[in-house]
Amino acid sequence: MLDRLVKSFGSIDTFGSNQTLLVGVSGGIDSVVLLDLLSSTGFSFAVAHCNFHLRGVESDLDEVFVKSLASRYGVPFFSHSFNTSEIAGLRGISIEMAARDLRYAWFEEVRETQNFDWVVVAHHRDDQVETFFLNLARGTGIAGLTGMNVVNGRVVRPLLFASRLEIVAYAAHKNLSYREDSSNSVTDFQRNKIRHLVIPQMEELNPAFRDRMVETISYLKDTSTIYSQSIDQARALAMRYNADGEAEISLASLSLLQPMSTFLFEFLKPFQFNGTVVQEMIHALEGQPGKQFFSSTHRAVLDRDKILIERIQEFSAQRYYLEQGCESIDLPIKLTFQSVGRSADFKLTTAQNMACIDSDRLQYPLILRRWQVGDYFQPLGMKGMKKLSNFFVDEKFSLPEKERTWLLTNGEEVVWIIGNRLDERYKVTAETKNLLIVTVD
Repeated sequence: MLDRLVKSFGSIDTFGSNQTLLVGVSGGIDSVVLLDLLSSTGFSFAVAHCNFHLRGVESDLDEVFVKSLASRYGVPFFSHSFNTSEIAGLRGISIEMAARDLRYAWFEEVRETQNFDWVVVAHHRDDQVETFFLNLARGTGIAGLTGMNVVNGRVVRPLLFASRLEIVAYAAHKNLSYREDSSNSVTDFQRNKIRHLVIPQMEELNPAFRDRMVETISYLKDTSTIYSQSIDQARALAMRYNADGEAEISLASLSLLQPMSTFLFEFLKPFQFNGTVVQEMIHALEGQPGKQFFSSTHRAVLDRDKILIERIQEFSAQRYYLEQGCESIDLPIKLTFQSVGRSADFKLTTAQNMACIDSDRLQYPLILRRWQVGDYFQPLGMKGMKKLSNFFVDEKFSLPEKERTWLLTNGEEVVWIIGNRLDERYKVTAETKNLLIVTVD
């Protein structure tokens, strides 16, 4: 087993023999065998133990045992206690899920603060089979049926090659002491139900069931790789990203992908959209643009020819008052102001990021604000008034673009839709003597 363990570490591209390991040890047979194997590798490591306080005195005795193991192997020992049941209740999740989340969060905290390179845990081949059934019962895509990887972030599972029978045989051969977790024998927990009830039934159908399942999981991993490559290729063609982490999906490109719902789900999964929302979005694609869909972190807006994805943010209704003589502001947007007299050689600019305004028509303070329903203005070059909402439609503004639009106003009169259109009433004319030149960065 030692040779296969070393080979497992060697399969990690970024792993070096001089790197340090933080080993999660519960005191059970799996982690005790892992600890003993690591002691023969020459790797530098420390032991980390979580006391979840789920089994009264037993939990405390586990901690004492693991501490003594660390001392016996001459390695550093870290431990932490959790009120797991209370945390599970507060979060509205199962005790199993709470323990898992707490364990890995604390492991990562210790790894970072104590400068370890990797967290090492003792999952083995039989755990793969149990994980397959857990995910299958919960509902999952192909990725959830491929089991655990040897490497996941900074977590390493080097014993995935070993069956539980091999681990038990190793422990017996080395005469290793370990703690028996009494909760492993009851079927209150989902994993235990699969271990004690489901898998034995499957082994009655096929005594080699565990081996066949491991083969099947391996085939599914290969299938998942091909699937992911196809998704990535489609994503590169259909999606564009900007520097702010926002994205857009071309509806023309999306329409060529089949099954569309699967591709769209994979495109949106990094933005926390679930399958139900994706199906609702598919049904709404033929409707009017502007419909919005939300995940816990992002918003997707159906535009005319694309789906716009942006992080959820609060759009300020605050007004900013600009006194005469103000030369620049940095928030909420970056503007500069230059007051000049009209000169004979003055030429109007056509740059969209700059507005030349007849300053004698202004009354201070000016107001910087978001647009709101009911706003009108007289677009430069036109005689009549126009609703801003209609202007946005004519200019094909998306909903996010409308929400990000700022106005410079004189009282309640729109002077400039910043970065877009000046109001006719404030343009520079032959009679203009004084100008305010406003530039947006």
